[in-house]
Amino acid sequence: MEISEENLKTLAKYLQETLNPDINVRRPAEKFLEGVEVNQNYPVILLNVVNKSDVDMTIRIAGAVAFKNYIKRNWELEENQADRIHESDRAEIKNSIVTLMLSSPEMIQKQLSEAISIIGKIDFRMEWPNLIPQMVEMFATGNFNVINGVLRTAHSLFKKYRYEFKSQKLWMEIKYVLEKIAQPLTDLFIATINLSQTHANDVNALKVIYSSLVLICKVFYSLNFQDLPEFFEDNIQVWMSNFHTLLTVEVKSLQNNNSEEAGVIEQLKSQVCDNIALYAQKYDEEFQPFLQQFVTDTWSLLVGTGLEPKYDLIVSNALQFLSSVAERAKYRSLFEDDTVLSSICEKVIIPNMEFRVSDEELFEDNPEEYTRRDIEGSDVDTRRRAVCDLVNTLSQNFEKRIIEIFGQYLHVMLTKYAENPKQFWRSKDSALYLVTSLASRGSTRKHGVTQTSQLVNITQFCQQQVLPELERPDVNELPVLKADAIKYVMTFRTILPNEIVVSTLPQLIRHMSSESAVVHTYAACALEKILIMKNNNNQPIVSGMQLETISSDLFSNLFAILERPVSEQNEYVMKAIMRTFATLQERVIPFLNMSLPKLTEKLQMVAKNPSKPHFNHYLFETFSLAIRIVCKANQSAVTSFEDILFPIFQGILQQDIQEFIPYVFQILSLLMENTPTGSIPEPYMQLLPCLLAPILWERPANINPLVRLLSAFATQAAPQIIAQDKLAGYLGVFQKLIASKTNDHEGFLLMQSLIQHFPTEVLAPYHNQIFFLLFQRLSSSSKTTKFVKSLIVYFCFYIVKYSANELVTTIDGIQKQMFGMVLEKLFIAELQKISGNIERKIVACGITKLLCECKEMYVGNYQKYWPQLLQALLSFFEMPRDESTFPDDHFIEVDDAPTFQTTSAKLNFASTAQNDPLQAVAEPRQFLVQSLAALGRSHPGRLPTFISSTNSQCQTILQGYLAKFGVQLV
Repeated sequence: MEISEENLKTLAKYLQETLNPDINVRRPAEKFLEGVEVNQNYPVILLNVVNKSDVDMTIRIAGAVAFKNYIKRNWELEENQADRIHESDRAEIKNSIVTLMLSSPEMIQKQLSEAISIIGKIDFRMEWPNLIPQMVEMFATGNFNVINGVLRTAHSLFKKYRYEFKSQKLWMEIKYVLEKIAQPLTDLFIATINLSQTHANDVNALKVIYSSLVLICKVFYSLNFQDLPEFFEDNIQVWMSNFHTLLTVEVKSLQNNNSEEAGVIEQLKSQVCDNIALYAQKYDEEFQPFLQQFVTDTWSLLVGTGLEPKYDLIVSNALQFLSSVAERAKYRSLFEDDTVLSSICEKVIIPNMEFRVSDEELFEDNPEEYTRRDIEGSDVDTRRRAVCDLVNTLSQNFEKRIIEIFGQYLHVMLTKYAENPKQFWRSKDSALYLVTSLASRGSTRKHGVTQTSQLVNITQFCQQQVLPELERPDVNELPVLKADAIKYVMTFRTILPNEIVVSTLPQLIRHMSSESAVVHTYAACALEKILIMKNNNNQPIVSGMQLETISSDLFSNLFAILERPVSEQNEYVMKAIMRTFATLQERVIPFLNMSLPKLTEKLQMVAKNPSKPHFNHYLFETFSLAIRIVCKANQSAVTSFEDILFPIFQGILQQDIQEFIPYVFQILSLLMENTPTGSIPEPYMQLLPCLLAPILWERPANINPLVRLLSAFATQAAPQIIAQDKLAGYLGVFQKLIASKTNDHEGFLLMQSLIQHFPTEVLAPYHNQIFFLLFQRLSSSSKTTKFVKSLIVYFCFYIVKYSANELVTTIDGIQKQMFGMVLEKLFIAELQKISGNIERKIVACGITKLLCECKEMYVGNYQKYWPQLLQALLSFFEMPRDESTFPDDHFIEVDDAPTFQTTSAKLNFASTAQNDPLQAVAEPRQFLVQSLAALGRSHPGRLPTFISSTNSQCQTILQGYLAKFGVQLV
């Protein structure tokens, strides 16, 4: 691909078309870019488009995003895969991208900065040693637009230090970074603070200067996260004194009138609170001299900060800092005075717990975001969550006193509400939130709150204050309190008596008709969570029989929600439908005439524009459940599902809707597996050549579902596959999978399904080639524990299916006496690593057959290994599993920030139980001693000699087996 003006214009044209809302224009443009991205010079031309000032800014930004995504997909080299980026392009990108990023407008700068960060994660520091020095040089330019670009990149690059696991490699990298950047960053910090004084009257300059300080503070946080660096410990006075300045500074000229958006000063103070909280939590001893000052600063900040949303992050971070201090026993004295506690409650906690006008607006205008913050736990940066944490910390340390103080506030709040509910509903909202904060002592995502304060009666409060809100006739009255009441039941569902929780079901179903999106969403969410609850006997607290009596209204109301414009793709509702199907099982069949057309209509709608991944996932799960339930009762019903779903699936595959393709493959597998063997409809066979096409196997999310589908073909349609001459295609897929560290286990699964279901004579001509590929991978530098375990299972499966003699002959046919190496280096050395019940059974039976049915083992070249192999098998039965791994196991081939699609496309309700090819063998130990007895009878006198060569422990174990199963050896 030439770097020419014509190609620049072509690329710009297609980039513009990727922004088109019309899918018929957008998809072909995306396909074109996907097709040409492997060409040499593509990324260089893309960067040229991004850099051209005469190109429309939206196209330049689209180009920057496309470049970032290109780097994300292709920069890291996959094991045994061709490099999709030409070497010259890699060199040119690293040579020019930093300079280009620094000279770009901010929107483009952010995208290119992320691209540098992605490259840095992979190449820094061995392959890109000059990156940090190149960036640090820019600090001296004095140009804050350039400096901010460098700081933004540094923040993006070092942010990983906040979450990566400790390792020697990480320490070495951080040490290198600190050597290069710690002193320049500190000098820049001091100089920038001084400049804020110099330019105190220049608003535009101050905006840039304070933006730099925000980024400097973010970089400081990342560099200090893993451990306290010696440099920052030595310079702690410099940083902390300036943090104090920044936390208390007032810059009138930078105050904005926007009550929603946090300005640069708010962002800066928030980050400073984050930094001091980090030191308070992790570097207590070094931070102690500064703690009292910062507690005072934070207290003053909280008392003096308004309720506007723009201050939410400051307040949240400041409260988190106070919580981190309050939870340490040595600092309790700062809080234990009654006056201090009362003051905190009155001036900080109660005001920040209030349901504000902005919260009400979010509740009404953006219910999805409100829900995400309130019940999904993404409210970590909200005032209410931070206040809740502080209340929780204080009430654990000063429980009786705190509950006394708040008890008075609760009484006032509830009294006000009782006098005039319509006017003072906010008071009850605060009361409900306060009780939840006071009572909660421990919780899990699955079970809600699991421990509560002994001083708060959760059940009594529920009966007196919560259930009456749900029992009010008008489901649209005071919707915030309705949502609060439902949330209370959800939160304390495992603490409340089961009968109270179950009794709320009719009310929850009634509230699904609420006009408020938050209320009907919470109702669906609560129902779903209740349906998975178990009692002390590990039985569901709501049985299918119980649910059936209210299912008509339940389905009617759930599907009615999905017809509301605001909840057309409500994931909580879809999950509730799925869970209802799962609870009802065969009792759902009478409701399918109403449900399936609506679900099908919804699938057709979302296929046009997949935008809600969780909703889509639960939708496909529900279809999987319906197929499983109906076909269990009536196998011929599979045809009806095929008639409904095939046209939609065909459209998904033809339009290459990548998000849905893994789901389609899994449901096709489920349908095939429920089809009587030998009667596979023609449309499946027409699909087979497409499934073998290499392009489908390039996408990680497709691989597991495709292997499952090809295995279903092998099970159900082996004769047709052979007739269509598609076995070579299967073997090509196997070869590709077995070469990958990530997907080699999928290759073994595919091959096992071929061995199990294809005639021996069909596969026999390929055995040598298959084994050659396996040994080639085994002897390469990419031998992993997973591969070795899979290979042992495969060899044992081969023995079980064909024979032990066949395995020995095939391996020795590749190289003379090679099977001895397999015995020594694999079977005897690594058997203890095998995990998984079925895998262990296959291995046990395979090794037993090798010992007892292979002539070479007991009278041939390999008889010296017989006692060692028996010892290995007995240890395999009786000793703990070997958890050690090979050096090559540390690889990572997947994106370290995987998307929903690649990680969550597996459908639980479409999965099948793992196939056990040895169902006839109930107890492998019994199979061993019976096989040994048969060997002893056929070769009298030989067995005692072999067994006597094993150690005494093995002989004792074997005697125990013989006694247990009543077997005698000759």
